[in-house]
Amino acid sequence: MDNKVKIFAIAVTVLILGVIGLALVDPGGAPAEDGKYDVFAQCLKDQGAIFYGAFWCPNCKDQKKLFGASEKLLAYVECSTPDGRAQTPFCAEKEIKGYPTWEFADGSRLSGVTPLQGLAEKTACPLP
Repeated sequence: MDNKVKIFAIAVTVLILGVIGLALVDPGGAPAEDGKYDVFAQCLKDQGAIFYGAFWCPNCKDQKKLFGASEKLLAYVECSTPDGRAQTPFCAEKEIKGYPTWEFADGSRLSGVTPLQGLAEKTACPLP
């Protein structure tokens, strides 16, 4: 086998493995069906769970996707200024250091995309 064929075979193998790898990656769960988590999201809000995020944050988008249409029921605080270059004074005062950040009624926090099961455990809100 000459070098061009070897390089081509390696490139194809890497490409195939990459596609398979992407298919297996799951950022915390599949997107929710419309309204599936309405009761859960409302419970989180009622239990004092606050979701701090930024419109430009890819992890925040992943967190919201877990809730599907029920996202609208979350207690969400936008921490970015409209131009995306700074943090709002409120979030700075709350010392929000990264996004997403969940803050709970007891003052504890979780950072990063948090699985719904983790939110359920923190708040005693039942998952559907």
